Amino acid sequence: MDYKTSGVDIEAGNAFVQRLKEKAPAIGGFSGLYKIPEGYEKPILVSGADGVGTKINMCQVSGDWTTIGIDLVAMCVNDVITCGAKPLYFLDYISTGKVSPLLDDIMEGIIKGCWMADLQLLGGETAEHPRTAPPPSSPTDIDLAGFCTGIVEEFDYIDGSIIKPGDAIIGIASSGLHSNGYSLVNDMLWRHKISYKDSHIGEGIGKELLEPTRIYAPTVKRLLDEVPVLGMAHITGGGLVENVSRCLPKGLQAHIDWNAWPMPDIFSKIMLAGEVPEEEMKRVFNMGIGYCVIVPPDVVDDTMILIDHPSQVIGHVRCPM
Repeated sequence: MDYKTSGVDIEAGNAFVQRLKEKAPAIGGFSGLYKIPEGYEKPILVSGADGVGTKINMCQVSGDWTTIGIDLVAMCVNDVITCGAKPLYFLDYISTGKVSPLLDDIMEGIIKGCWMADLQLLGGETAEHPRTAPPPSSPTDIDLAGFCTGIVEEFDYIDGSIIKPGDAIIGIASSGLHSNGYSLVNDMLWRHKISYKDSHIGEGIGKELLEPTRIYAPTVKRLLDEVPVLGMAHITGGGLVENVSRCLPKGLQAHIDWNAWPMPDIFSKIMLAGEVPEEEMKRVFNMGIGYCVIVPPDVVDDTMILIDHPSQVIGHVRCPM
């Protein structure tokens, strides 16, 4: 017996790494190095890890693996920037049943996501994990994880502690479902409540389900340079209410006006096809708002001008009723 017969192709793995080094020269060796930028007085490193969850099943259904890497970068970066940190570098972990050209497609998205977020792809790990019992391992047996580190001055760290009643909550549009709620979507697909290509639930739903997560780092950087941002929230699992609440001081709550923005069609399609209660939709999905910033009411207009995506004041901070 040998390793290749057991399902691990070392030569294929080495060839993949060599192709990757051509696209991301910083990768190599046993670890990645990054010099802390000069000019910081009391720098704090901020790190986050995340994955894409069961959205990866959309790649298996569609055969398109070129954008899921953007989702991976976005899910990590959008968390790290909520405290005011500038993203510095990213690492990925890919587990696959069999090394294949699909990995090149995934890395294409990761590299593009790093470019969009203005951070360096520093390294990662690709692990070939074959099954030793039938059915045989497949190139589409893939799971992803990502790791991002950013930097912020200690005195610029945003923890929401100075938020007070009356401060405005501005919602920035999502690009769709982002990377949350796909276990429900997959269950609906399996139960034939929705179909990836079927026109009876609306043309283009497959494309909408694969739309990559929006990266908010450039927008946030612009806001931090120009207006007093008091708090920020990345809207992921748990929806608007739970995620905005995470950045509020104890004793305050977010009042969300659910009529302040038009709910994208993709959410109404899912809600109607699956007969999903509205409150459950609000807990599972972002409902069209992917990121929130909290600012004093007197800078709302200035803030809105700086945001380069559709945005709206969607609520305010208040004391509990």
